[in-house]
Amino acid sequence: MRGIIVRTPLLEAHLVDAGAGSTRRLFLKLENLQPIGAFKLRGAYNKIASLSEEERRRGVIAYSSGNHAQGVAYAARALKAKAVIVMPRNAPAIKLRATASMGAEIVAVGPGSGERQLKAEELAAQHGYVIIPPYNDEQIIAGQGTMGLEILEELPEVERRPGQVTFVEPFVLKSFVLAPQPFTSLTATWFRNENISWDH
Repeated sequence: MRGIIVRTPLLEAHLVDAGAGSTRRLFLKLENLQPIGAFKLRGAYNKIASLSEEERRRGVIAYSSGNHAQGVAYAARALKAKAVIVMPRNAPAIKLRATASMGAEIVAVGPGSGERQLKAEELAAQHGYVIIPPYNDEQIIAGQGTMGLEILEELPEVERRPGQVTFVEPFVLKSFVLAPQPFTSLTATWFRNENISWDH
């Protein structure tokens, strides 16, 4: 993954008052500095790089409305594989343009995520493309997990408790960029050591 994935900085955030005597600290992994602006490139590249030469020659296909689409397009171009991306017609124009600019063929479908997946599976069966899923895949998970390895290398004092994993990066960055108030609420709750629920 060297030369493709950016080893992004880990910065301590000083955005909320942790309260008198608090020893809790909040760090942000700045995955927005990846070439596509998101951590999804890690998993996409790892998955495509794990394919055989014959599989890459057949091409890859993914279904996504944005970040995974760009990750697959970028990784496929780097590994000289054809990429077909099934995207909703109502995807943000900037995401469609960015994905196409990396050489991917865009197949537009309706807005439903199930519709995207079904179309990708149909095209994979017709043309022999290898499906690059957005999640629930060992190679995708391993690629995304390289963030954790970088965090442990840079911040070895990270507290690890058996059976407990604290992972806030996608939620914190998304909340901060798109909705500053939920970010404040989320981090304040985290600093108070309360359970956090997240409605999707």
